[in-house]
Amino acid sequence: MAPSWINRQSVPKHSSRFRGLPVALLALSVASPAAAAGRKKRSHSSKASATSTVREVQGDPAARGNPGIPGQGSEASLSSAWLSMVSHTQAEQPHWITPLVTVTPRLEQELRYDFSWQEKFGVTTGLYGGGKGVEVIPAEKLEVIFGIPPYNVQYSPSGKSGFADELLLVKYRIFASNERGGDQILTFFLGASLPTGSAPFTSNQAIITPTIAYGKGYRGFDVQSTLGIGLPTGGTSKLGRPLAWNSALQERAARFLWPELEFNFTSWDGGANGGKKQLFVTPGLVVGRVPLHNRLGLTLGAGIQVAATKFHTYNHAVVFSFRLPF
Repeated sequence: MAPSWINRQSVPKHSSRFRGLPVALLALSVASPAAAAGRKKRSHSSKASATSTVREVQGDPAARGNPGIPGQGSEASLSSAWLSMVSHTQAEQPHWITPLVTVTPRLEQELRYDFSWQEKFGVTTGLYGGGKGVEVIPAEKLEVIFGIPPYNVQYSPSGKSGFADELLLVKYRIFASNERGGDQILTFFLGASLPTGSAPFTSNQAIITPTIAYGKGYRGFDVQSTLGIGLPTGGTSKLGRPLAWNSALQERAARFLWPELEFNFTSWDGGANGGKKQLFVTPGLVVGRVPLHNRLGLTLGAGIQVAATKFHTYNHAVVFSFRLPF
């Protein structure tokens, strides 16, 4: 909008009140019409500018969201500051892709939905949701994952279906350096499983899982690994204390192509499976992050888990992953 004030011309002072009077009167007579015309022109321009600005605010959504308008600008500023913090936080860490099964030590912000089909004794069980969900970075070095309880379906005449337990995970990044500073990261996880599922897909006990995660990259290759233990709040004689060690080896073969090989190992201390060990080998491919709009991207992944030990809770599984990083 044009400024509301109008420039004013000053009349020069003279050393004598009468000697310059004729010249001053002549200058005033010439300047007065021009000054009046100038004021009229500036006034018209100011009104036109004001009218144009009003039309822009009424017709342009971006103009209506201007920070100068109460109730909208403050929200936009807070959102912008938060996303700026997220970008800065992620810029400080390696720029690898999240593996299919292994939880990455990187801090991510995305909407994720996984689904898989496990086979055991000729019966296939579908797991929809995979315990993934909304991943948010609320502050520097911190991430919170609100998991979507998997919906399980047993594909057999007597098979059951229902939701499994609710999963939550908090990450705290201890240190990180991007590709220019060492290409490595160390993060602490604290996970929780809440017994909200239906039989037979619930543990009936809350389980706390502290985990340490580390990753190291070299050029286009990286290794991401986690080591954690499940600590049930009750029912240990049945559930035991499973120790899980997951590792993913990845290579950036092209801009969006990340082939990988994962090893998913579990050992039980106590419980029904006390003393037993299982290992799954998971070859897979992750494609991403494909930019869609502004910060929004798309990542897809697929792989197959194959049991590599005599004891295993299922024989093999096909895994798919859908993600929208933002």
